[in-house]
Order: sequence, then structure tokens, then C-alpha cells
Amino acid sequence: MHPRNRQRKNASAMKLVGALVARFRIAAGLTQRQLAERACAQPETIASIEQGRRTLLPPLARVLDSLLDTKGTLETAVDNMPEVDLIPAWAEQYMDLERSALALSWFENQVLPGLLQTENYARAVFRSKVPVMSEDEIEAQVAARVERQEILHRKNPPTTSFVISEAILRDRLGGEVVYAETLQHLVAVAQLPGITLQIMPLGQQTHAALDGPFILLETPDYQHLAYTETQRGSQIIGDPDEVSILAQKYAMLRTQALNTEDTKRLLDRLLGEL
Repeated sequence: MHPRNRQRKNASAMKLVGALVARFRIAAGLTQRQLAERACAQPETIASIEQGRRTLLPPLARVLDSLLDTKGTLETAVDNMPEVDLIPAWAEQYMDLERSALALSWFENQVLPGLLQTENYARAVFRSKVPVMSEDEIEAQVAARVERQEILHRKNPPTTSFVISEAILRDRLGGEVVYAETLQHLVAVAQLPGITLQIMPLGQQTHAALDGPFILLETPDYQHLAYTETQRGSQIIGDPDEVSILAQKYAMLRTQALNTEDTKRLLDRLLGEL
């Protein structure tokens, strides 16, 4: 089956599973918030699943079956959903972890982190995808990406550190207008409480993360995890030794990157060159 057809089939299956969750929840006399609290999940997670925008993962399906007394119906539905490499389950799990994280540390060398992208930059990213996405799919992805950024504007936002390659800032995804908007956005985001932005300059003689981008995060129960992506998949890393190695790399990256003041000066200089 063509990847695009598989993606449409998966979207339909997600909507079906979401409709089942909503029907069973209502039959049990629960609101989305009440079900989320009992399932130890976020209300936004339940809402997104019911709307067919997020995959119901097997662990949560089992919990919901138990809470709603649905005799394994949801777990069976999830187990029989079409597998689509373009929407890895681990990515769904990461987004749940990101939403509730106490701290995030993000290194990126190819594209701006999703939490730093403007709407127009995100649109340019998705328009660069191969195979080509439809405009409806692009707009849905852009909306979901912008929605994720709400965590940076919470009353108590996570402590967040970004180290990004200067090469990202030299690209012109979306054209000159989007480029200028992106630089201005980065200057503004760098001033938000709890956020540290550092740029890894070009021309480095040493680099602590030549193996590629990664994210470190700390959960509300103080568990330390990491997340990495490849061309065709992604994974959550929970092994303490592996997480420790990535934490050491990130600490080294922060010493190799420009400090926050020099980063701001570079952004201002790039804006001045427009």
C-alpha cells in the first residue's frame, strides 16, 4: 500500500478508536478531566485521542479498558490498527512526556526544535516532506506543533535549554520573510522565563554531539529520560547509563556553544544583515 494511503487509513482508525473512547467515557458518566485523573494522564491527551488526533497507545488502552469496564475492547482495537512507520508510537509517547516535563534540554543541528518554530517555519518544514503532504495534512500538523508550544507559556513552565547549530539559522526555509520572522521569534523566546538559548557556531574544531540531535527530559517524578529520532523512527531512552552519556554530551555542548549573551548578539547581527 502506498504510504499516503496507509496514512489515511491510519487516520480513519485513530478517529474510530477515539470515538469508542468518547462513547465508553460518556456511558461511564465521566468527563474527560475525570477520566484523565483516574488514568493518570493529561486531560489534553484524552481530548486529542477522542478527536482522532493522537494515537491511543497500548498501555493507556489497557488502563482505560479497566476503568471503563470495556473488557479489552480498546486494547483489541489498538492492536489491530494499521501500522504506519510515518507515525511512530514512541513519538506519541514523547509528546506526552514533553507536555508534563519539569525540564527539557534539546540539541538540534538540522532544523529548529519544534518548540521554537513559528507557524510559518513549521509550514515550510512540512512542505519540505517527502513524499508530499496535502495542504490539509500540513495545516493539521502545523496546528499540532504550535499547540505543543503552550508549555513554554505556562504559569510554571519547564526549565528549558536549547543548543542549536548556527547552520540552522543560515538556512532560509520558507523564504526571506519567514527567515526574518524566525530570527525575531528566537530573540523573543530567549527572553521567556526559564528558557536558555545557545547557538553552536560554525567552524568548530571539536563537537560533543557528532552523532546527531537528541533531547533530555526530567519527568514530574524526577525520572531522567532521553529521546532521539532517525529518518524512519524514534525512541525513548530510559537506560540510566545511556541517559548519563547523553547528559555528559549536553554538558559539553553547552561549554562549546556561544553563551546566551553572545547568542543574542549573533541573532541581532543576523537581523541587522537583512
